[in-house]
Amino acid sequence: MATSFDTHARIVIIGGGAVGCSLAYHLGRRGERDVLVLEKSEITNGCTWHAAGLVGQLRGKRNLTRLMQNSVAVLDRLEAETGRVIDWKKVGSLRLASSPERWSEIRRSMTLAKSFGFECHALSAKEAKDLFPYINPEGVVGAAFIPSDGYVDPYALTHAFAAAARASGVTIREGVCVREIVKDGRRVTGVVTDHGTIGCEILVNCAGLWAKRIGDMAGVSLAAGVVEHQYFLTEKKLDLPKTLPTLRDPDKNFYLKPDVAAFAIGGWEDGTKSCWHAKPPFEFGRELFPENFERLELFALPCAERLPVLNEIGIQTVINGPIPVSADGEPIMGLAPELDNFFVACGFTAGIAASGGAGEAMANWIVDGDPGMDLWAFDVRRFGRPHSTGRYLDERAIEAYGSYYKIHWPAEESSAGRGLRRSPLHGALEKNGAVFGSRFGWERPLWFARTEADRADEARSSFEDKPGWFDHVGAEHRQIRNAVALTDQTSFSKFEIEGAGTTAFLDSVCANRIAGEPGRCIYTTLLNPKGGIEAEVTLLHLSPERFLMISGSAFGVRDSSWVRRHIPAGSRITLRDATSGTAVLNIMGPHARAVLQSVSDDDLSNAAIPFLAVRDIEIGNVPVRAVRVGYVGELGYELHVPTEYAPALYETVRAAGAAWSIADTGYRAIETCRLEKGYVYWSSEIGPDYDPLSAGLENTIDLTKDFIGRDALAKIQSEGSKRILCSFTVEGFAPFLGGETIVRDGRVVGQTASCGFGHTVGKTIAFGWLPGNISAETAFEIHAYDKSYAATRVARTIYDPDNARLLA
Repeated sequence: MATSFDTHARIVIIGGGAVGCSLAYHLGRRGERDVLVLEKSEITNGCTWHAAGLVGQLRGKRNLTRLMQNSVAVLDRLEAETGRVIDWKKVGSLRLASSPERWSEIRRSMTLAKSFGFECHALSAKEAKDLFPYINPEGVVGAAFIPSDGYVDPYALTHAFAAAARASGVTIREGVCVREIVKDGRRVTGVVTDHGTIGCEILVNCAGLWAKRIGDMAGVSLAAGVVEHQYFLTEKKLDLPKTLPTLRDPDKNFYLKPDVAAFAIGGWEDGTKSCWHAKPPFEFGRELFPENFERLELFALPCAERLPVLNEIGIQTVINGPIPVSADGEPIMGLAPELDNFFVACGFTAGIAASGGAGEAMANWIVDGDPGMDLWAFDVRRFGRPHSTGRYLDERAIEAYGSYYKIHWPAEESSAGRGLRRSPLHGALEKNGAVFGSRFGWERPLWFARTEADRADEARSSFEDKPGWFDHVGAEHRQIRNAVALTDQTSFSKFEIEGAGTTAFLDSVCANRIAGEPGRCIYTTLLNPKGGIEAEVTLLHLSPERFLMISGSAFGVRDSSWVRRHIPAGSRITLRDATSGTAVLNIMGPHARAVLQSVSDDDLSNAAIPFLAVRDIEIGNVPVRAVRVGYVGELGYELHVPTEYAPALYETVRAAGAAWSIADTGYRAIETCRLEKGYVYWSSEIGPDYDPLSAGLENTIDLTKDFIGRDALAKIQSEGSKRILCSFTVEGFAPFLGGETIVRDGRVVGQTASCGFGHTVGKTIAFGWLPGNISAETAFEIHAYDKSYAATRVARTIYDPDNARLLA
């Protein structure tokens, strides 16, 4: 239905903070002139005005560091470009390690940095004190120095973005508050404000503290929380050198920025307060909360231990203001899955540091349909409805805030908001010793403890040694390889796709051939026009024009929205989330068929149910959809049943399997098995930046048909891949977690992706991308924690390369 608006702009941005103004600036640079920024008060009046302004670049993944590097590149040029002073001090940053465990974490980060040429330096305690003379070096194990970090004036930076945006033709209106968002189907058509109505083609939510409220207006669920954050300014009694770097001591839980004759010092204490259940009143403006000295002491006192000078000067000002924190502590960016033209850029806890790169990426996303790099860790589609309820979001945001400077152990799990989604088998698995992790709100078994005392092994984590659960997972791995095992896979995302034309449609978006007779399981990739892998899914062809799409527990929102956006307008094709209605029990191992056959009257032979077949059978009294497929490289079946049948199915199979010593296994054992088979995992070794040909996924492609990305793949096939996904082995156990540096002849040639220990082959396995011209070489080194490990490039499939066990 058409709506009449007072005015119109092609792109409307809600929010005039650092990110919103940066986006406007970058859209202007991309040639977009019909852009309107709406700010309910004045530019910077949300939380930008009270931000500390530290700029740190090094993150846990390459593309996230690239985003922050892009921010620094913007800061480097902005003053000359705009003629406005932004007080950008590129003095570097110093990060201290006050414990051996922290030093391992920092050294790991530096290894990641070196793998893609990012400059950082390891320093001794003495060298750190030479660089920052005010510290007491006692207890400092080591330090990292990043010379290209620094700090900036948030107020001046935001106004420089705004001035540059205006100069390129962008309009910024202050004192205009959005009251309603007008939609027509899956599209936003405009906004209603307290100063009239505005039509638009694209709407962008950069509303900062108010992002969740704006999202609610559009029917978009956002996991964008708000909490209190404090920092203080010391008395102005210090004679600071102009080159003094910023300082972080995460073990003492504080950060520091030099100010005029003073220090600005903040921290990330436990027990902060959530604000308004993430829905601040629009009337809240340039305001602060009362100081909370009890919480302030949690980082101020440890800071004084590291900086004795604080015992000689007092606190001049305490700033306690609201800041955004998402459900996992990372920003939220991208095209909202609920609508076709509603973008979000919110949840920025470090919004000043990220603003330049985030604005550039969002401008690319809006203009090109792609941010220019894989930003899955920030993508709005990593969240869904389970993450956005007010109280759940409060719990998760408070935990994420308090964990900001805690050691982030390998494979760590959140403790807030747990128990939200539970499989029908949860109680039985818990009774059997399951140690659970959380994925998209689901409780999933990571591994199984044989005794209560074993459960403590989950907490024994390490960067450089074996984790406490290593031997337990090894036993489960051998159970899968040598006997028979069960894993609850109910949490996997499942979507029914059906209607006239479904097969032809899926053939147009999937790289593999979909057309054929029902009763098949099809593994396929879904590509973007550049040939990058947007998703890898399994399709069950249930009947003519009816399919079930299965993807990872955390990828359902992303994968379903990708498919939904490509459904032709006016078609009768429907896509429905079937995740909660169907439970899945995976039985795998050389005795899997024998166990099932003992309680089934159906023919389960290899001839009757070959690999990749889908059949309706009966197990005991339970009607089951059996899918002959596996992710571990053994004979296996996924057993799909309505959720109410799941307990009976599990009990029947467990009882029948006793004669074959059946046991429960968790996802960590599956991970070790898939590494031995060379199976890939989306978001680790593959993603939008990687094509399936280079990743060794030729079996997911049919170039004889037309599909999105086909032309790009044909070109790659013709010209050859510039980089190849390879497998490496290292003798014995090596502490690889992914992101380690791959070296040949003293030269950095790549970075590892998924890594782990193969309990059957008895070696450490690493995946990594190599330049195509050296991918056939075999001798390499992998560097981790200042050590070099001899690594051999091997065939992708290390275990059972002929698939004899899988096809048995």
